[in-house]
Amino acid sequence: MTQDRSKGEVWVFAEQEEGCLGDVPRELLGKGRELADRLGVPLAAVLLGDGVESLAAELFAAGADKVHLVEDPELKVFRGKAYRHAFVELIREEAPQIVIFGATHMGRDLAPAIASALRCGLTADCTDLQIGSYTDPKTKEEFDGILQQIRPAFGGNIIATIVNPRHWPQMATVREGVMKPLEPVPGRKGEIVRHDSHLAGVDIPVEVLEIVRRHSSVNLKGARIIVAGGAGVGSKENFRLLFDLAEALGGAVGASRAAVDLGYCEHERQIGQTGVTVRPALFISCGISGAVQHLAGMQDSAKIIAINTDRDAPIFKVANYGIVGDLNVVVPRMIKAIKGQA
Repeated sequence: MTQDRSKGEVWVFAEQEEGCLGDVPRELLGKGRELADRLGVPLAAVLLGDGVESLAAELFAAGADKVHLVEDPELKVFRGKAYRHAFVELIREEAPQIVIFGATHMGRDLAPAIASALRCGLTADCTDLQIGSYTDPKTKEEFDGILQQIRPAFGGNIIATIVNPRHWPQMATVREGVMKPLEPVPGRKGEIVRHDSHLAGVDIPVEVLEIVRRHSSVNLKGARIIVAGGAGVGSKENFRLLFDLAEALGGAVGASRAAVDLGYCEHERQIGQTGVTVRPALFISCGISGAVQHLAGMQDSAKIIAINTDRDAPIFKVANYGIVGDLNVVVPRMIKAIKGQA
């Protein structure tokens, strides 16, 4: 790369499937906009696929200044080698300084392969990204405008800040739901830059014969009210109370990892570091102690009500309202009150 890397763009991988963007690219563009403005460089989305140029308008509306478009029939569906090869060649051509991926199935497959090919660093499952400075403790060399990649470490017991000052691009995957998308601006304009895929003559050993999807019936990220249970609920049968409370409130049911591991609830309802991140208007925690891993996924809720028999449970430190008591007594009373039967 001959370009001045400090002038390189901030890139967001605009993950799409069957010609549709999910929520993750919009979330990443929200954070990417902040990073690019801080560095004074353009924010670009990288769009790979076949016949997907129409998605550029959505990416501009979500905050992108540019869309780097690579179209090829070989990119119609995600295949790791094809996407990796096209993306690596694009990075070599344009020399971005930061590249961000969602920590989705696709992002977790693609990002490490790109980092390996380029021999640069990658921080996985970040919960925040910031721009800052760094001084090498050994050489005392100072670096400005460095991407600070923030993520839980050691089982969520500490928050680590990771930097990669020498081997660029600086790359990270970001957990779903932790970044806030910008308010879309319909009609916002940007520049589409078309690129060759460089896939001519490249052997791609995987052929996709059929795509089978299992659509989840749970949408915790979109729920305004969530009733979540932990190991303290006691059993799968007791979880029925939480479903009754959620139904009375018009909300959804979530769970901590402990509850999922015990078989009380399905994995798709798991909230926390290894589940989904949520920001509902109201979060009701039932029998959840409040481990750091769980708090990482729900502590930004607008209002938190915690129910626990242990008055010293960590969950009370983040709760707006705390109820020390047995959820098997408290929750039925809440349901009666909501239904006007108190």
